[in-house]
Amino acid sequence: MDEKLHSVSDADGYRPNVGIVLINSAGQVLWARRSRHDGWQFPQGGIEQGETLEQAAYRELYEEVGLRPENVELVGRTRDWLRYDVPGSLRSRSTTFKGQKQVWFLMKLVASDCTICLDHSDAPEFDRWQWVDYWLPPRKVVSFKRSVYELALSELEPMLRFVAESTGGAFFDLASLLSIAPSLATSPWPPSRPSPPRCGRNARTRRA
Repeated sequence: MDEKLHSVSDADGYRPNVGIVLINSAGQVLWARRSRHDGWQFPQGGIEQGETLEQAAYRELYEEVGLRPENVELVGRTRDWLRYDVPGSLRSRSTTFKGQKQVWFLMKLVASDCTICLDHSDAPEFDRWQWVDYWLPPRKVVSFKRSVYELALSELEPMLRFVAESTGGAFFDLASLLSIAPSLATSPWPPSRPSPPRCGRNARTRRA
């Protein structure tokens, strides 16, 4: 895979893109609501001219949730491109792309939750965030991204074992995750859990 790319569609009409699965010490993932939309998703974005995949992931992490490289630990990434088609109704007439092809990165937050900041840019991507169970996002994301979420989380899941071992097995084990995964389909949404701490600039994280 060519490591230096930019967001121009390939011959098949797919734009290079990176996605980020951010986990906390409890094994939950960061889930965010798009500004001016009702949809929730993981941070993701295109690749700029001359960037490597990793550079693009760190830039998107900062632009969308305000985290710097020193705030996270890079655990791993998916090996190959994962693709999804964007429905024609969501594409403007002037666009020529068919969808996105993505490489997904698994990162662990090593700073305080208060470090997360959604509104440091002029046009925030998200207006609310929360920690949710690992397998909830594929069941709640917009339908055309669902298969990519399932594939990415399935490929990244074995890497969680090493994160658990590095923290003394403190936050979860894979058997526990697998045992609760079927029950997530009927979980209420949004999940009933305490809101993230309101501190620093993150205090301006807006609510529904």
